[in-house]
Amino acid sequence: MTESAVHPVDQGLPAGRLALLGLQHMSIMYAGSVAVPLIVGSALKLDPATIGLLVNADLLVAGVATLIQAIGIGKLLGIRLPVVAGATFTVVNPMILIASQYGLTAVYGAMIASGVFGLLIARPFAKLIRFFPPLVTGTLLLVIGVSLLGPGAAMIAGHDPASPDYAAPSHIGLAFGVLALLVLFTRVLRGFANQVGPLLALAIGLVVAIPMGLVHWDGLRAAGWFGLASPFHFGAPTFPVAAILSMCVVMLVTFTESTADMIAVGEITGRPPTDADLARGLATDGVSAVLGGVMNSFPDTAFAQNVGLVRMTGVRSRWVVAVTGGILVLMGLVPKVGAFIAAIPEPVIGGVAVVMFAMVAAVGAQNLRTVEFSGNHNTFVVAVALGVGLLPAFAPDIFKHFPAWLQTICGSSITVAAVLAFALNLLFNHLGRRSEPDLLEAP
Repeated sequence: MTESAVHPVDQGLPAGRLALLGLQHMSIMYAGSVAVPLIVGSALKLDPATIGLLVNADLLVAGVATLIQAIGIGKLLGIRLPVVAGATFTVVNPMILIASQYGLTAVYGAMIASGVFGLLIARPFAKLIRFFPPLVTGTLLLVIGVSLLGPGAAMIAGHDPASPDYAAPSHIGLAFGVLALLVLFTRVLRGFANQVGPLLALAIGLVVAIPMGLVHWDGLRAAGWFGLASPFHFGAPTFPVAAILSMCVVMLVTFTESTADMIAVGEITGRPPTDADLARGLATDGVSAVLGGVMNSFPDTAFAQNVGLVRMTGVRSRWVVAVTGGILVLMGLVPKVGAFIAAIPEPVIGGVAVVMFAMVAAVGAQNLRTVEFSGNHNTFVVAVALGVGLLPAFAPDIFKHFPAWLQTICGSSITVAAVLAFALNLLFNHLGRRSEPDLLEAP
């Protein structure tokens, strides 16, 4: 096969470009990925050293999962698209609840069980791909992008409104300066320089943040050159039934989120996944949960912000993401590398992240452009899924008085929107006769 006949997804790039583009993907997803172990560790009052081990394990497992997604393992695992894997936020509340009731050994036992469950249902779940038309995926991606803007804003303004430096003008100015650089680079740079525009903006933002006193190297000096918790660091896993059921719900939610992101990446790269491709990608999520249970880590999902980066840069090669996976593995094994990246102030990352998150929403809107809205109830489907789905994003505690298992399902905008869009599409477009057109449809 000639080089011109190779699909852009499979094309290799010069080593230097691969390294920089892979580093760029890692920079975009790092903050979101390590937030999960930081939140869980803090909630469970673990000591800093133990939380550090969780972060290392998280990066290692995410790197392995990313490598598998990009490269693939035969006909079993990996979607072979530029999909970056990272710890899913869906797992945060269930992990904290399970640990509080049964201990961390139950958390990781339930995670292993849910991973096996994911491996068993990956192929049947992938058969549902025909029920994920642009109406469903577009709505879900729109909700994912909009719901992520909240965490993006927190990176810029801060996480604690009571803090004295919350919404500090200097922080906001730094983030907007990085965003302005990103706009400038996107407009004036060409070729490879344009593709690494986000990374250049991050690098300049880091340099500017140093004299502002926002970069702290204490973590870098304290970090070791090698550090990884041994398997089952907290003890032999246990398997309470309630904990397993809760984590299996998390796996279903993860599959739904990954399905939308994988379909989006396939459309962006010009290689829409078949149900067999999707089954391999979802099975990798299952493997990440099993591996995470053994290595004291977390289940992974396809990261939406990296979907936005693929759209923005136009770089479709899966080998770029394979490099990202290698970097994440290195960071998981060498804490000093992770500590250096962690030193980048959140306002710097937030200035780029909000654009990446919005790009995901833009991909969703683009998908919806292909949907026929005349003579049907598709407008109503989008409205209900969008309106109800975003409630947890704007009112995070809206379901706090409901049972824990229901909070797992309803506490995530992504989950609520996915369930509603999927169910309403079935109701109005597949079950029985098609209903009458939207009453509010514009003439």
